[in-house]
Amino acid sequence: MLNKRLIVAITGASGTIYGIRILEALRDIGVESHLVMSDSAKLTMAAETSYKPAQIEAMADVVHSAKNVGASISSGSFKSLGMVIAPCSIRTLSEIACGVTSSLVSRAADVVLKERRRLVLLVRETPLHLGHLRSMSQVTECGAIVMPPVPAFYAKPNSLDDMVSHTVGRCLDLFDLDNTLVTRWNGMDGGK
Repeated sequence: MLNKRLIVAITGASGTIYGIRILEALRDIGVESHLVMSDSAKLTMAAETSYKPAQIEAMADVVHSAKNVGASISSGSFKSLGMVIAPCSIRTLSEIACGVTSSLVSRAADVVLKERRRLVLLVRETPLHLGHLRSMSQVTECGAIVMPPVPAFYAKPNSLDDMVSHTVGRCLDLFDLDNTLVTRWNGMDGGK
């Protein structure tokens, strides 16, 4: 039986911690991760976190260069649960929406869609103009799931880390991957 594998891409949008936390969670639940980071992601990561790219790469089972459009994850014959782009820049969203495959990130996403596998985009931008919304609509029509990382205040987060973890847990839910990162809603009466 094939091991569970998930492609994780980190682009240059703000919120690189989401991709980092996804890699940590996949390691914790025993899912093989295939990482691709854009050059912009490395710059944003340096501005937002104390992580170095090598530390993030060490969290993944396999690392692919964003310039290598011939990598294993660029082929439909590469079996996986799908792909998550966290965070997903508007540029990457727009490329996927239009079928442009200028990097391994957009190529792998295109392949995931054509193979009818799950593609989740944690789009990190606000406010949105009509072009952004049209791109979101277009990728949704192609089969992707647009999942802006919006905090769930019903979980009563105590920290930014709690909010990031909850979003990551909900993202993993979309791949039917069991995790303990999510505070599940039990109704207003606590499920009684």
